[in-house]
Amino acid sequence: MPDVFAWRIPLPRTTAAVPLARALVRTALTDVPVVHADSDTAELLTAELVANAVEHTAGEEPIELVVELLADGCQVEVHDGDPRPPGTLGPAGAPGARPDDLFPDPWQEHGRGLPLIRALSSACGHRPTADGKAVWFTLAARPA
Repeated sequence: MPDVFAWRIPLPRTTAAVPLARALVRTALTDVPVVHADSDTAELLTAELVANAVEHTAGEEPIELVVELLADGCQVEVHDGDPRPPGTLGPAGAPGARPDDLFPDPWQEHGRGLPLIRALSSACGHRPTADGKAVWFTLAARPA
């Protein structure tokens, strides 16, 4: 059996991409018995990444979902064509972190996605790509 199972799926830059991405992650974590990551958390965080890419990036080109399942957990990335970083996505106290990044205004309808990803993932961040950026999170495997 391979050490890594990976999928790269283009998704439309529409809200329809969110349930498609959730279904892919759920199916991957259910069908690959080697990985014991929390599929509910993986689905939730994937939905946040995809929704952010759809809402906050311009253009018509598709976004891309990359799911890697490893023996020690999973990593999910969303690639889009916008090179701008997605706010502060990294550990609390990272350079450039603002209080609003960690504790969003409770009266606002938006702004909870990145803090949620930061709180529930093992690690998260973003990196530039040749065509824009990749925003990612990892989840450690839970005990079998």
